[in-house]
Amino acid sequence: PTDFKNFTPKLIVKEGAEVLAGSPLFFNKEYPDVKVGSPVSGEVVEVVRGAKRKIVGIKLLGDKETRYADFPAADANAMSKEDVKKRLMDQCLWAYIKRRPFGTVARPEDNPTAIYVSGFDSAPLAADNDFILHGMEKEFQAGLDVLKQLTDGAVHLNLHRTLNTSDVLKSAKGVQVNWVSGPHPSGNVGVQIHHISPVNKGEVVFAVAAQDVALIGKAFLTGKYDASRIVAVVGSSVTTPKYFRTIQGSLIKTLTADVTGDNNRLISGNILTGEKVEADGYLGFFHKEITAIEE
Repeated sequence: PTDFKNFTPKLIVKEGAEVLAGSPLFFNKEYPDVKVGSPVSGEVVEVVRGAKRKIVGIKLLGDKETRYADFPAADANAMSKEDVKKRLMDQCLWAYIKRRPFGTVARPEDNPTAIYVSGFDSAPLAADNDFILHGMEKEFQAGLDVLKQLTDGAVHLNLHRTLNTSDVLKSAKGVQVNWVSGPHPSGNVGVQIHHISPVNKGEVVFAVAAQDVALIGKAFLTGKYDASRIVAVVGSSVTTPKYFRTIQGSLIKTLTADVTGDNNRLISGNILTGEKVEADGYLGFFHKEITAIEE
């Protein structure tokens, strides 16, 4: 729950409960319809609490074969705005949508003037979205179709002139493609919003990461919440930087076999904005990169 800014979690499950992938674990006290789902099926083995009984984690023991909370397949183009919102909240997908300003989870009553998707990450050693989304054209387009139903404005897909070369992103339909150039922080969606159409007082815009757009699209196409993702394990302490296919919230130490040295800092996320974690820590909800550097 600490991955979500200004989000007051209220537990839905207790220790010992059986859960399915995509079934809700907790919700936002202020907006009860905004729920966060389990990435795996299995058993809730521990609710980790900090000072003043603050919920800092929920540990799950995953099944060998994932069982999913089943929903019917849906075509966002044939649904109303309210139906799309309800489906996103029922299937625990709403938490992937951030609102700007402030970068908090979007509120159900928000009416965004536009929605932004950054098709690349310019942070140091970041994962390549063209590689990650290869072969997922259908899922990515379905995710964009979902986002189009949430706003009366444009869905902006921002691509880099030299970093984005794959047709997965360039062939997207029904969106406004904006071509960006330059080094970091050109991939930060806040910088892109500032240059494309700054947010005026009282306005709200949404932002969704490219890999999460594909996750949302796949959930609508198949009815299953698939929290698997591809993350880059990188940094000066990694002998062989590589991609791993893993599951959201997985143990960091299962991904760091190539980290050498005894005095390393492990970061969930990139070196500039990520969070320091221990080897027995977990991959953050929004992170697609693990960085290992000498302390």
